[in-house]
Amino acid sequence: MHDDWIALEEQHTSGVYAKIPLRVVRGAGARVWDAQGQEYVDCAAGHGVAIVGHCHPQVVAAIREQAEQLITCSEMFYHAHRAALQAELVALMPGMERVFLCNSGTEAVEAAIKFARLATGRPGVVAARNGFHGRTMGALSATWRPEYRRPFEPLVPGFTHVPYNDPAALEEAVGPDTAAVILEVVQGEGGVRPGDGAYLRRAQELCRERGALFIVDEVQTGMGRTGRMLACEHYGLQPDLLCLGKGIAGGLPMGAVLIGPRVGRLPHSVHGSTFGGSPLACAAALATLRVIREESLPERSAELGTSFLSRLRGISSPLVREVRGRGLMVGVELRRRVRPYLAALMERGVLALRAGPTVLRFLPPLVISPDDLEQVARAVEEVLKSPIAEGPEESDG
Repeated sequence: MHDDWIALEEQHTSGVYAKIPLRVVRGAGARVWDAQGQEYVDCAAGHGVAIVGHCHPQVVAAIREQAEQLITCSEMFYHAHRAALQAELVALMPGMERVFLCNSGTEAVEAAIKFARLATGRPGVVAARNGFHGRTMGALSATWRPEYRRPFEPLVPGFTHVPYNDPAALEEAVGPDTAAVILEVVQGEGGVRPGDGAYLRRAQELCRERGALFIVDEVQTGMGRTGRMLACEHYGLQPDLLCLGKGIAGGLPMGAVLIGPRVGRLPHSVHGSTFGGSPLACAAALATLRVIREESLPERSAELGTSFLSRLRGISSPLVREVRGRGLMVGVELRRRVRPYLAALMERGVLALRAGPTVLRFLPPLVISPDDLEQVARAVEEVLKSPIAEGPEESDG
């Protein structure tokens, strides 16, 4: 292997990622190791992907066993793992009937938008300001932040953005041309901002009243992240289309759209995915769901998240504007740019994310230990009390 991975990757990478000079070689549970053997508590977790931890033994065994039998099998044929996974996914939300499987959360959002337009015969989509739904053209049209959108305009027509947690704005925006309202239960990239239950329920009611479909994007909040298997459960929501991704297959690429009765069975050939629902990804997803249940990870997320939020809120620092979140989806909003604080956390053995320019975001594996979370909290406390120069602000790309 090339001795200088960083130089080699810099030579050939596309440039669309803001790279961190860290060569990660191994992961287990809530920790990763770099090429020098340095250990880190991983609260980035692949942007929340490693929800059952890195290389969980049950997921690894399921992948190994399936890889020796059959890796790919498109949905033009039947497969036992796919059938079992689809049945388990619809059972996550009683009332759902069908599943479309794909390879990422963005693909799930893209599919849900198409399904909504097809089912209603309408063009309009209402989304929220500060919402993030992905970067393909349809998902990007639903995404709010101008720096993501502007280079690719004109985007898909028919998209409207309204303030989040503002029922009156929704009332005004949802009309006879609206195919769907798409919302996150907790805005992730938008700053870890939980939705108000009354607002989300009103969005659902408006869709029923006015013939639109309610799409809930649970790509980041699903699979136990917020303390329930699905964040919809906090508020008794029953969306028409529900998007999943990130941790659904324990680290392998997978996305899914759960489809309710107001959409029903879709016609042949209106959408598709070459790799969607592969036996390998389905085996990994079935093992991941089994781990989530056997290890009571949603309940664990709720319990640990409550104590972690309390610990962070107890940090006395004039830099902290607000600490918010649900379960193990936690944001610390600062009065300064967060990039230098992320670098300082990494120096102390903690990997975290940003959610906009001023929010530290923590998405640890749900298997993380209380001791590891205390190490994270201590590191946050230390860096907030250290003199840190902000330096030039980089692009969010």
